[in-house]
Amino acid sequence: MSGGIAARLYRGEAGLNVVGRRKIWFMVAGIAVLIAVGSMFVRGFTLGIEFEGGNQFNVPVSVGTLEEVEQAFGDAGVEVKTGQTVGDSQYIIKTELINDVARQTEIKDEVAQKFGINATQISDSAVSTSWGGQVTNKAALSLVIFLAAVLAYLVFRFEWRMAVAAIASLLLDLALTGGVYSLVGFEVTPSTVIGFLTILGFALYDVVVVFDKVQENTKGITGSNNTTYGEAANLAVNQTLMRSINTGLVALLPVGGLLFIGAGLLEAGTLKDLGLVLFIGMGVAVYSSIFFATPVLAELKSREPRLQAHAQRVAARRTALAKEQARATATAPVDSDGVPIGGAKAERPVNPELAGAAPRPGARPAARPGAGKRPRAGGRPGGGSGRR
Repeated sequence: MSGGIAARLYRGEAGLNVVGRRKIWFMVAGIAVLIAVGSMFVRGFTLGIEFEGGNQFNVPVSVGTLEEVEQAFGDAGVEVKTGQTVGDSQYIIKTELINDVARQTEIKDEVAQKFGINATQISDSAVSTSWGGQVTNKAALSLVIFLAAVLAYLVFRFEWRMAVAAIASLLLDLALTGGVYSLVGFEVTPSTVIGFLTILGFALYDVVVVFDKVQENTKGITGSNNTTYGEAANLAVNQTLMRSINTGLVALLPVGGLLFIGAGLLEAGTLKDLGLVLFIGMGVAVYSSIFFATPVLAELKSREPRLQAHAQRVAARRTALAKEQARATATAPVDSDGVPIGGAKAERPVNPELAGAAPRPGARPAARPGAGKRPRAGGRPGGGSGRR
């Protein structure tokens, strides 16, 4: 069947050689991870006061712009870490930790005096460094528990190689999302941690869908010498490709609205940390489920002795059939245009699908010779009808 690229994607007939070119995808992923990790070490993260402690001051927006409020706190002798607008009513200014209560009151009085408002209109709260350390430890513990649960489930549901490939894909999602977060400089808050756990769940769903199709295509694959494991896995990627793209787009549209409209146009600052981690993480998850998880699985399976022997048998069979095809073509008499002479008895070319060539995504099995011919009713050898 013919059609455009979209139609062929929907039918799983795009024929993308994802697994066969896995070295390219590994190289792309490796370069991206190096950039991400380099940013984490060089730039680091902008940690919120929930993680490293600090003070938070709420100032009404009627006093002026956010920049003017940040400048007022700086003039009061306090280091401002982040400032953001919450709705249309107040600014949230997060500063370094100030343990002295008298100092906190002094800062509020100075800022209130500068803008000509009552100091009671400025509220404040403090987060200790010990509490921030507890939040960090709990976040790390949650991540470890999640990855352990994922590993156990995948080993039980599939096999350990699929579990390793899925965990590698999830770690890639974490590294690249964290790298983007470091490069952009958004504040890391508890909402960011929740966003990370959310994208891991999304990425796991997509990987499991692809691996389920891989398992279906490769079941009993060593029983025949027609297809290698890598080819069957690549076919599974093509068959689930459009589903992965559609799932990613449906998930990214509302998250994009949250990030670009909510945090960008409407200036809802509390949404930008969650929106960014979801948007980047889900986008990377779609890429990793298609171009990383299955290639890693194919690489691990290619080291299995029984599949190595099977791949050698497939290659040997294809070589023998190719030689047979070449001999048949060379011995067949042809006319001046290279067309076989009709009266000559020549061997028929070997059907590449029956010969064990790599399967084309979406191809239907070839019909057996003579299929579809119905015998005449009552017929028997000799052409008689059976009646005298």
